[in-house]
Amino acid sequence: MPDLTLPPAPVLPGTTHLHSGKVRDLYRLDEGEHAGRLLMVASDRISAFDFVLDTPIPDKGEILTRMSLWWFDQLADLVPHHVVSTDVPDDVRGRAVVCRSLDMFPVECVARGYLTGSGLLDYRASGEVCGIALPDGLVDGSRLPEPIFTPATKAALGDHDENVSYDAVVATVGADDAATLRDLTLRVYARAERIARDRGIILADTKLEFGRDAGGGEIVLADEVLTPDSSRFWPADRWQPGRAQPSYDKQFVRDWLLSPASGWDRSSGEAPPPLPDDVVAQTRAKYVEAYERLTGEAW
Repeated sequence: MPDLTLPPAPVLPGTTHLHSGKVRDLYRLDEGEHAGRLLMVASDRISAFDFVLDTPIPDKGEILTRMSLWWFDQLADLVPHHVVSTDVPDDVRGRAVVCRSLDMFPVECVARGYLTGSGLLDYRASGEVCGIALPDGLVDGSRLPEPIFTPATKAALGDHDENVSYDAVVATVGADDAATLRDLTLRVYARAERIARDRGIILADTKLEFGRDAGGGEIVLADEVLTPDSSRFWPADRWQPGRAQPSYDKQFVRDWLLSPASGWDRSSGEAPPPLPDDVVAQTRAKYVEAYERLTGEAW
């Protein structure tokens, strides 16, 4: 398993630190108007190949937060979200949200409209993705006949998510909730894919997370949504099936790590090297461009 030693979470007065993931730090608010709520803080950390890299990407946490908030607004009529307020401590203003406490479903809800990544590997091995048979002759970047729901397990920190069948989701959360998660995931993807396409961007796939309100009520869209960390964004005017696509997401970092320039052997088990300044700058630029093109707002 990769060594995912994380830097210490910032100490925020009036909060209790609960958990840190690859990118986000989670706190409980202990005082003030939102006491008892959760504070989710997006850091500038970036992960690749199940490692958290030593090199942060400046402004990344704020870009992810602002983009998620924009998307939550676009999707509000489809599914409720977990954000309660953006009135957060000054130390994390712009990259944190106050959110509801949810009982999270132990499933990564993935929608794919195009074939690439782990889906492509599964297809090449079996002609299927998550038990869904696909037509012969598809290549890297092919548009699928229709979007598909391809769930994955939620891996422990440092482990890799594994694609699973829909039946496995049913066995985990029950038939009713599995059907709801699939329906919501595909509806969110359809809405977002249309919005992105109108802005010259292909949304190839995206990963969503849902939880149930802690009171046992409605299913809620949580975590981040439709960011370059959780989605593959491709420039529509450069889409060309049969090759790796140019992207606005962290695929750029993955590609550099796998290139001779990095000197890193993925099979070695060693942590990746620090990112050079030009890769950091280009990665930040891709995140900013994705934000600006999708939202229409200047960074």
